[in-house]
Amino acid sequence: MSRALVPVISRLPVLTRSRAEPEPPKAPTSQDFDLVQQETHLRNRSQVERFLPDILGRALARIWIDPIFRDRFATDPKGTLSAYGVHLPDTIHIDFVTQGTLRPQVVVMEQTRPDGPRRRLLYLQLVMMAGK
Repeated sequence: MSRALVPVISRLPVLTRSRAEPEPPKAPTSQDFDLVQQETHLRNRSQVERFLPDILGRALARIWIDPIFRDRFATDPKGTLSAYGVHLPDTIHIDFVTQGTLRPQVVVMEQTRPDGPRRRLLYLQLVMMAGK
């Protein structure tokens, strides 16, 4: 399976030795946009810090190309992740920040006590960079 954040569809014809017509490129399926390959339960801060950045990176890439997913994630980030098989502890909160920034940010915080302060664990922002 490709490790690309965004699925790539080949637009080149398939090379064959016969003179048969090349197969058209396959349309992406819903599985091409899955955030994880199987149900994932992150049970503590250590697992969240280790695995969630990759998952949220895929989510940000999908937000970039899928406005329906973006609206759903903006409304309920944690619920959206749960719908896609990523389950987080109750102490973890996710904010999707779009105001005051050119690119959306995902901020992950932990609140260990119901009346306690939130502590930022990590944040992600999709940055496109080109090099020569």
